[in-house]
Amino acid sequence: MAQTNGGCSLALIFIIVLLLAKANIDVCKRGDVTVKPSRVISLGSAVNISCSLKPEQGCSQYPSVNRLILYKFDRQIHFLHGYSLSSQVTGLPLGTTLFLCKLACSKNKEFRICGAEISVGVVPEQPQNLSCIQKGEHGTVTCIWDRGRDTHLYTAYTLQLTGPKNFTWQRQCNDHYCDHLDLGINLTPELPESSYTAKVTATNSLGNASSIPSTFTFLDIVRPLPPWDIRIKCVNASVSRCILQWRDEVLVLLNRLRYRPNSSRSWTMVNATNAKGRQDLLDLKPFTEYEFQISSKLHLYKGSWSDWSEPFRTQTPEEEPTGTLDVWYMKQPIDYNRQQISLFWKNMSVSEARGKILHYLVTLQEVAGGKVTMQNITEHTSWTWIIPRTGNWAATVSAANSKGSSLPTRINITDLCEAELLAPRQVSANSEGVDNMMVTWEPPGKAAPAVQEYVVEWREPHSGSDTQPPLNWLRSPPYNVSALIPGNIKPYSCYEICVCALSGDQRGCSSIRSNSKHKAPLSGPHINAISEEKGNIVISWNEIPAQEQMGCILHYRIYWKEQDSNSQPQLCEIPYRVSPNSHSIDSLQSGVRYVLWITALTAAGESPPGNKREFHLQGKANWSVFVAPSICVAVVIVGIFSTRYFRQKVFVLLSALRPQWCSKEIPDPANSTWAKKYPTVEEKMQLPLDRLLTDWPTPEEPEPLVISEVLHQVTPVFRHPHHPNWPDKGQEIQGHYTSEEDTGYSASSLPPPKALIAETGLVDLYKMLGSRSPDPKPGHLAGPVTVLPVDYLPTHEGYLPSNIEYLPSHEAPITDPLEELKPQHISLSIFPSSLHPLTFSCDKKLTLDRLKMGCSSLML
Repeated sequence: MAQTNGGCSLALIFIIVLLLAKANIDVCKRGDVTVKPSRVISLGSAVNISCSLKPEQGCSQYPSVNRLILYKFDRQIHFLHGYSLSSQVTGLPLGTTLFLCKLACSKNKEFRICGAEISVGVVPEQPQNLSCIQKGEHGTVTCIWDRGRDTHLYTAYTLQLTGPKNFTWQRQCNDHYCDHLDLGINLTPELPESSYTAKVTATNSLGNASSIPSTFTFLDIVRPLPPWDIRIKCVNASVSRCILQWRDEVLVLLNRLRYRPNSSRSWTMVNATNAKGRQDLLDLKPFTEYEFQISSKLHLYKGSWSDWSEPFRTQTPEEEPTGTLDVWYMKQPIDYNRQQISLFWKNMSVSEARGKILHYLVTLQEVAGGKVTMQNITEHTSWTWIIPRTGNWAATVSAANSKGSSLPTRINITDLCEAELLAPRQVSANSEGVDNMMVTWEPPGKAAPAVQEYVVEWREPHSGSDTQPPLNWLRSPPYNVSALIPGNIKPYSCYEICVCALSGDQRGCSSIRSNSKHKAPLSGPHINAISEEKGNIVISWNEIPAQEQMGCILHYRIYWKEQDSNSQPQLCEIPYRVSPNSHSIDSLQSGVRYVLWITALTAAGESPPGNKREFHLQGKANWSVFVAPSICVAVVIVGIFSTRYFRQKVFVLLSALRPQWCSKEIPDPANSTWAKKYPTVEEKMQLPLDRLLTDWPTPEEPEPLVISEVLHQVTPVFRHPHHPNWPDKGQEIQGHYTSEEDTGYSASSLPPPKALIAETGLVDLYKMLGSRSPDPKPGHLAGPVTVLPVDYLPTHEGYLPSNIEYLPSHEAPITDPLEELKPQHISLSIFPSSLHPLTFSCDKKLTLDRLKMGCSSLML
């Protein structure tokens, strides 16, 4: 199988060679082209070009028919009828030019006869600046030179080196653009002072040229290899002394070092003689990334420096931080007794931190006490406390790395805007470039000389998240009245900017709101509540999200109109600082349903309306409408009640209308003296309604009692057989005194029967109702009705004991005591309209022991 593949390859090669040979033969089968003096000429020379047909290769036997044409590339330059033509050509450019000779037998058909290439060039220039170098002690000699101008012809360069003891070595370079050549030999340091000579010769078809010989020694041409294995070591892990070490070739005498921090572009150079791969560095900065490079040389005056070594990068050890932190603060009251203190500080620069900051130590103390109140360690650049609002407070902040802590920064916590005389004037902010803002102000008048420095602080708008945006600030000397807020100023965002003037522990400040770019807000405020308060409405709304405000909100507009009305809405415009999220309106009418909405305005325009809310004002309290009529009514009532007649009538009416549940507590009937004066009449009697109403006594002036004789001229006698506890004459009964005159009457003093019947009816009425109070004062209403003890009944003059025995009638039999215990029920409404005549039997003796009184009825 292998033999078959080899045979096929040889056959293919043979066919290709035959085709190429046939092609060469076929190129000039009709004739020849000759060039004199040569096909290679120098620039500016002329040449003769001749074209001739071979026998029997023309178009016809007649020469006049054969038309020979000479082309320079594709452009015709000469023609002739016959078997041959000749033309002289001048002004050929540098390089190669192609000429073709063709035979034209007709206008549309031409046959190629032959062609020729003519090369135009120049003689080589003498090579310049020949130099040779050997890289390292064991490298080979390489020489370089300047070729001069291009010859446009093939040029060969031959490098020849000769030395002591008839040493000769040469090598030729066949590249078209040859300007260096490696001889491939090594010069040894055995004879460092021996001389060598190098020469280069350039040769082409037009001539040759040789360089000036270059003579040198071993030390002149040997360039050491760059140092390697570079490392650094700091004594006691301190940058106060660091040792840089490396490896180098044996014959190296000189070294040079260069190093720089990675953040710098300039190098620090150090030269060392006979360093032997070691150099002390005493000026390195702590905790800094450095780049080191080293170069070497064999002799102080001879030879050349090696290439720079590969960069070696490392970080130096840490040191204790230096400098102090830039600290600022904010105060926010929480309530009457507490306040929130927020401390902020900036990160130290690398040169000040001198290491990785691990944490910050923050302390807060009361100035008067001097003792540390609070102490905390944090990795953040801010801290917040809640402290009392009383007393003077001071805070200190220091930074710590693995080697130690910085000096603490002390700041007194005072009200930032307490000194109004120190407040800067005319604070303004304008856009400066793409993302910068320039803040300007004027000094605080007469207090300007006392200003020690200005602090410009700014804060991004709050986006609604729980975290507050960070506080930024910069300090400015007292002679500056402007500051550039650098970078990261977002367009279409509103910034709170405050300029504070500091003088000792006193501070004065002025603040503004500003933006770099603005346009109309994308949405309107959202109304979240509408309430009525003292006849006005209070509207509350949510602020527009920060990303939709598109700048600083300057005003709010509240629109309202009646519902389903086509009239133009009314509005009121509110500055943002006056009321950022609520406002009161007092111009709405009660009883009308309104539709309200709110818009926001920036310097560029007004936002779309927010949500619409309907509201109905319930009413306003207009006291002037009621005060005058009330005074008039009061005067009339006072005038009416000043008349005695009207007072009595009103009291009678009120007494009849009042319910029993609002009556005063029923008095104790045991204290009554009226019952002792009059005996009861045991007879069946009728209580007409008109008598009840006419005989009811008034509270103030009870009508006089008229007693007539009705009981057959019999003098009443008191008996006490069944009541041993009845008091004697002159003895007090529950606070009331009973005299002899109250115990009996003569027959001549008895009233007429009709009058006695009337009084007896009143007695029975008191027995039934028991609701009148002995207090005759107007308006003294009775208390709640209760069940009275059976021993007492009230009258309007006194109290009647229940054990008084009336004189029996000659018609009435003596009743059994057991029968007296049976109660008789009498119901009586307190309202005259529902009052009916009451009848009850007096055939049996009625005593107070049998009388029970309830809220709604009388029970006998």
